[in-house]
Amino acid sequence: MANDSSHFDYIIIGNGLAGLQLALKFASDTYFDKKQIALIDPSTKKSNDKTWSFWEVNSTQWDSITYKSWGEALVITSNETIDLKLQPYSYKTIRAIDFYNEAKTKLKEHNNIHFIIDSVKSTTENDIVNVETTKHSYTATHVFDSRIPEEFFTITKKNISISQHFKGWVIKTKDNVFDENKVIMMDYRLKDGEQTTFTYVLPFSKTEALVEFTYFTEHLVEDDVYNHFLKQYINEYLKINDYTVIETEKGQIPMTNFAFEKFNTNRITKIGTGGGWVKGATGYSFKHTEKKISQIITNIKANKTPSNKLFKRKYKFYDKVFLKVLKDENDKGEWIFQQFYSKNAIQTMFRFLDEESTLLEDLKIMWSLFSWSFIKAFFKTL
Repeated sequence: MANDSSHFDYIIIGNGLAGLQLALKFASDTYFDKKQIALIDPSTKKSNDKTWSFWEVNSTQWDSITYKSWGEALVITSNETIDLKLQPYSYKTIRAIDFYNEAKTKLKEHNNIHFIIDSVKSTTENDIVNVETTKHSYTATHVFDSRIPEEFFTITKKNISISQHFKGWVIKTKDNVFDENKVIMMDYRLKDGEQTTFTYVLPFSKTEALVEFTYFTEHLVEDDVYNHFLKQYINEYLKINDYTVIETEKGQIPMTNFAFEKFNTNRITKIGTGGGWVKGATGYSFKHTEKKISQIITNIKANKTPSNKLFKRKYKFYDKVFLKVLKDENDKGEWIFQQFYSKNAIQTMFRFLDEESTLLEDLKIMWSLFSWSFIKAFFKTL
């Protein structure tokens, strides 16, 4: 797969979820067979650095690498346990390493797709785009760039930004302790002060599960803080004393209304987290990535700017209101999610989070959150 020239039709910067999904979409469409495509990333993607979860009605192209799927879920708050029957949806999880391996295997079958192990230092846009890396310089007709814009980190008061940050352990137990048919989507009983924190449990079998302690807050915490809460949750809430930690994952996902889309140009399209593809209100990204990539492909074939119509304004507005409440009154998270899941059908909630809901469904969900906090946030957001 050597490409002797340094010019490509498309350069994808970053082999994460968005970069690899985009490359796979190019590879599966004969329209792009003659296009030379390069993926540039300093990492060879050989470790299981994260887990993606999503919900789905039908079987999909990811079925062969779906690690586990569930038909039931729980949302637990201090006041109630909400039992959710997910049909016709299934809640599914994919381990990053399985996704990376599958993507690399498929992409290596295509002579027009090239992997370059290198770090991008800068991009300059003229009639074509110059991409400077540590070792070389390349040119491209169009660049898809997953790097988060520098401006995001010098964020102003205009933008609301919260971090979804977490640490998870995959634990193995001697005894059968987990109900492997039920995901604990959110358990709010264990708190770090007056903040929005919850524990997430994905049972892979009766003796193995991912247990993750998550914050929706402005500030990060030290590593041992996560460890403290993970231990406490496993001991006191799961009632497990004897277990081994076999894997660890840690991450942070921006939940923000920062206008990533203003960094899209005619020749550079920001993708993934760097393109604002993570849903502001929840941090979910797997399905949103798939949809945005389909839109990009449609745009390219219609000779439009790839980033055309990537966002729906009403959902950006909803996310902003939600983020405003979480920023101003961070202890409200538990109440919000309790209202969400106790007063609305889970299927409606999934459609809403997938940005496929009708206006009537939106109004019902808004009504379930009707409170002074939301009214204030609504008007501040306007």
